[in-house]
Amino acid sequence: MSTRVHQQDADVREREALAKIDRVRRMPQRFRDERITMAHGAGGKATRSLVEGLFVPAFASEALSLLDDAGRVEIGGLGLAMTTDSFVVKPIRFPGGSIGELAVNGTANDLAVAGARPLVITVSLILEEGLAADELAAEVEAIARAAAAAGVEIVAGDTKVVERGHADSMYICTAGLGRVDSRARLSPRSLRPGDRVLVSGRVGDHGTAIMLARGEFDLDADIRSDTRCLWPAADALLEAAGASLRCMRDATRGGVASVLNELATASGVAITVREESVPVQPAVAGACEILGIDPLYVANEGRLVAVVAEDAADAALAALRSVPGCDDAAEIGEVAAEPDGMVLVRSGFGGRRVLDLLVGDPLPRIC
Repeated sequence: MSTRVHQQDADVREREALAKIDRVRRMPQRFRDERITMAHGAGGKATRSLVEGLFVPAFASEALSLLDDAGRVEIGGLGLAMTTDSFVVKPIRFPGGSIGELAVNGTANDLAVAGARPLVITVSLILEEGLAADELAAEVEAIARAAAAAGVEIVAGDTKVVERGHADSMYICTAGLGRVDSRARLSPRSLRPGDRVLVSGRVGDHGTAIMLARGEFDLDADIRSDTRCLWPAADALLEAAGASLRCMRDATRGGVASVLNELATASGVAITVREESVPVQPAVAGACEILGIDPLYVANEGRLVAVVAEDAADAALAALRSVPGCDDAAEIGEVAAEPDGMVLVRSGFGGRRVLDLLVGDPLPRIC
């Protein structure tokens, strides 16, 4: 049989597989699980089922969307964005950051990628009985430092204490409010064929740093969390690309892979990722290879994904690279017309594979 016939057979099998995946993904989401599992907090398929099948129908609101990092409201003609978040990371301190920094940066980042300048945050602390006072003081200081660096003010809060063994030292719940920037015309449903996909730096650092800090694996590497406020990066993109900036997303739970899947589905387009273009530091790549985890699924706390029109891609990338902490920003892929709703990874050898949503939770409690 000729090489051409073999290729035709392979193309037919690929189309059939993609069509089957598409049919399954288009089915209405229903929450039918009898118990909550760790997978429901991983940002993948179980999370989608929980949110789309239970929360969104119950809390029906024009401002509520699974795809948006913050909800937008208008009060007296003033465009505002609001978000809420909870942080249960374990351990509470890790190379490059701590739960206090995560709480501030994570909340500010949800606002930033929605095109809103973060302004104020509320912080509620759930403390475990027996927590050392100096540990609490250290996290309060970390919150204050991160807020000052992000340019946000802590305006309200609350404190609760639970019995020993019920909170892993502490949990933090936040809410954030920001003012929508007049340059922002962002929507996860606005992607068009030809658009380019950018990331603001190396992926997988945060989740890998948390994993190694737990000491559960016999691995030793100098990997630090990427936690930082993303407003400077968002501001630079808005200035450089303007209306050509389609969308920004914070690549936290489920990593870059989950973000791209959500955007492809929302816009009815395909996204192709060039594997060799994804910035991953060698230590992260090595750790992920040993554990059988794709870095594209690993959580980040200081990285955004941006989609921009083709003619603005070079300017947007240059603007990103000019921001401190975004030196490794890269263009990693492009948007195509089909197969719609799919994310495909093209290897350096020319092969393709489907980059689907996560089923389980390979690295729980990372934020």
